[in-house]
Amino acid sequence: MTAKLKPADRKKQILDGALNVASLVGYQNVTRDAVATAAGVSTGLINLHFSTMAQLKRDIMRAAVKREVLSVIAQGLAAHDAHARKASEDLKRRALASLTV
Repeated sequence: MTAKLKPADRKKQILDGALNVASLVGYQNVTRDAVATAAGVSTGLINLHFSTMAQLKRDIMRAAVKREVLSVIAQGLAAHDAHARKASEDLKRRALASLTV
């Protein structure tokens, strides 16, 4: 059983796990089950905070841009993700350059 957290803290915990999953298996391959396992929560809790996969993926990409998770941003750019494309030019350049390292 998971400890009682404030909704914002729980959402951060879920996004931390989701970014981890996206980094390991790819942004397009993220599943609720994988995120729940990585975050140590139930899939029902994922559904409570992110009602659709589109919403979850949108917030994953927003968090990746905010935290500068280059591998996830690069995947978003390759997938023509609108939120990845809103990143600064410098961040997009660094994300794409990270693919060649």
